[in-house]
Amino acid sequence: MILFRKIVVTQDLGLDDLRYHAHVRVILFGASGMVGQGVLRECLLDPDVDTVLLIGRRAIHVANPKVRNIVLQEIGNLEPVADQLSGYDACFFCLGVSSVGMPEAQYKRITYDLTIGAATTLARLNPGMTFIYVSGLGTDSTERGRVAWARVKGATENALLRMPFRAAYMFRPGAIQPMHGEKPKAAMTRFALALLGPIIPLVMKLAPGHVTTTERMGQAMLIAARSGAPKKILDNADINRLATSALAAAGQAA
Repeated sequence: MILFRKIVVTQDLGLDDLRYHAHVRVILFGASGMVGQGVLRECLLDPDVDTVLLIGRRAIHVANPKVRNIVLQEIGNLEPVADQLSGYDACFFCLGVSSVGMPEAQYKRITYDLTIGAATTLARLNPGMTFIYVSGLGTDSTERGRVAWARVKGATENALLRMPFRAAYMFRPGAIQPMHGEKPKAAMTRFALALLGPIIPLVMKLAPGHVTTTERMGQAMLIAARSGAPKKILDNADINRLATSALAAAGQAA
């Protein structure tokens, strides 16, 4: 049985008087990456998340009864496990690779083809699902710009927005601060965090719209999955506003 709770969200979000599913079942891709680690943490802390299905090339061992794993080498082809994928309310797609040193055709196969392949199966099985895709600041929605990765990400976003999900949201974070020990997989990201990490809290105070956190990413995804978001494409400022304002409103209404 699906339970409903009514919340009132602040005017600036444009989400007044919305109903949302109190209990949700989530599919999470990319749980081993920095963002995915943070999103998984928020899902496990949220008492209204009943199940978190992790899909990846290796199992993530978490001592929590909410967690299930599906291990696939070809993540873009979910048909072999389609019988296990029905009845989910949200998909958080946090899987991604760096384009540095990679030919555009290869990056497209890993980014566009894999994502759209997985999403096509999920849309067929769960038309009531909310699909949230972690893209990136600078993504090119026109698909005609000079930067290859931005074109590929733009094409991926556009294809997802055309799919028959209940809703789809594109998260475009810029700088992300890991809050609870999350570790990036990419060596370049680890180096950047080691170099810039000490000043990120200062940047958050001086220019909060330019930095978000792994915690806020997860919180904002859960709010969007339950209640929707004010726009289809969200940058750092939108993510922070959704996480903080909507959670505060939900707490007041509880």
